[in-house]
Amino acid sequence: MDMVRETLEKLIRARGEDYASLSRLIGRNPAYIQQFIRRGVPRKLDEDDRRTLARYLGVEEAVLGAPVGAAAPSSARQQMVVVPRLSVGASAGPGALSDDETETGAIAFDPLWLRRLGARPGSLSMIAVQGESMVPTLNDGDEILVDQSDGAERIRDGIYVLRFDDALLVKRLALNPATRRLNIRSDNPAYPDWEDCNPADVHVIGRVVWVGRRLA
Repeated sequence: MDMVRETLEKLIRARGEDYASLSRLIGRNPAYIQQFIRRGVPRKLDEDDRRTLARYLGVEEAVLGAPVGAAAPSSARQQMVVVPRLSVGASAGPGALSDDETETGAIAFDPLWLRRLGARPGSLSMIAVQGESMVPTLNDGDEILVDQSDGAERIRDGIYVLRFDDALLVKRLALNPATRRLNIRSDNPAYPDWEDCNPADVHVIGRVVWVGRRLA
């Protein structure tokens, strides 16, 4: 394994990333980065791929094989991560049906900013909040960034999108460290909480890592 491949693999491990997510970040098939590191195919990274990976991982391009003194990109657009906006809503109220997951648009994010959030670009989507049970944290109409790679396997205290039957809900989860049971809470005290839930009975879609809203 040459120095570039060895360095990239060390960066992936240190950042808690995975081959498939980084492959999707640069618009390649999920096995692309693994093949580059393990099999040496392709022989070197494409210039745009290298630039995007370097920016996302927070390193100089030369670390990933760029010539020393390589020119900076003429446009930042190539470096952005495009996240789909889905037509489904996550209810902060009685429950939103989730049978329609049509992509209605997209929003572009800086990959370095996403890494600082701890989000994985290949597993992100934007959906709208419906209802008022999470007020004042989340309001009706807010758009939330959901990381589906951060779900049941890594669950911890925070706000998550959950699926119950055919409905999506957005709620705050609190994990009891002794019993490993979940409390499902609404930030609005006018709405009910569910205490001492079995995690096996809760279908976690992903963790909410960011919220955007229109100012009145």
